[in-house]
Amino acid sequence: MKIAMLARNANLYSHKRLKEAAEARGHKLDIIDTLRCYMNIASRRPEVYYNGNKLTGYDAVIPRIGASVTFYGTAVLRQFEMMGVFPLNESVAIGRSRDKLRSMQLLARDGIGLPVTTFAHDPKQTEEVLNLAGGAPIVIKLLEGTQGVGVVLADTDRSAKSVVEAFRGAGVNILMQEFIKEAGGTDIRAIVIGGKVVAAMKRTGAEGEFRSNLHRGGSAQVVRLSAEERATAARAAKSMGLNACGVDMLRANHGPVIMEVNSSPGLEGVEKATGLDIAGKMIEYLEKKAKIGATKTKGKG
Repeated sequence: MKIAMLARNANLYSHKRLKEAAEARGHKLDIIDTLRCYMNIASRRPEVYYNGNKLTGYDAVIPRIGASVTFYGTAVLRQFEMMGVFPLNESVAIGRSRDKLRSMQLLARDGIGLPVTTFAHDPKQTEEVLNLAGGAPIVIKLLEGTQGVGVVLADTDRSAKSVVEAFRGAGVNILMQEFIKEAGGTDIRAIVIGGKVVAAMKRTGAEGEFRSNLHRGGSAQVVRLSAEERATAARAAKSMGLNACGVDMLRANHGPVIMEVNSSPGLEGVEKATGLDIAGKMIEYLEKKAKIGATKTKGKG
């Protein structure tokens, strides 16, 4: 196969591993800087150009689109889809997962376990929204945040109101979520490929840090999932429409609850914790599924 990977930084561990895995299996993989692509949006003749050349002949595309370039990145991916190129994850599914509010609404619609989550526009409703979420301590999240950025734990109702007022003053949208105390600063990331959990790790936050992101000093170790946790992760991926993703869960007293579904999960932590070839499993999925014009949504919303 000839594979295009949309990625800004070719030197990231995940991107180098995907290229290695593809080439080890006899495929050609080109890493293409997403923001240097440009498009000809012509009737029935969609085209993508890169460095002055028209991109043609690709069998599959792997989108590794950073959160800060979601809008342009999904537009480029959509163009590939309309050219008939098979994506590891579709543009519509990436858009769903990147919108925290939309993703929570879709997961709730499908009956998947979530922390109590509230949302309001008017800061005058802060007290009511805070009460709906169970009061402090409470987690406050920017809708546009990623990798733990824009996530605040408010210990008291007063501090929660102050944080909300500060965010509202900056004109940004936020969610409030129940704080799952019993998780103890740990979460689980399950990697789902083709509807099946292929690996899982437990991430533990650094001392004094409630966020468990590895780049914030957290640690990872392999973990055995219960049948309920496996089913929850697979259902969350399906709810978003993602073929390959990382599903972040907390172990609450009433069962697993979903924190986020990540359409471009980092591979370094999970590969090193589990010893599994996750990059190879993603390429293997493309080998089985990549057919011209097989995109489900054809770029539709």
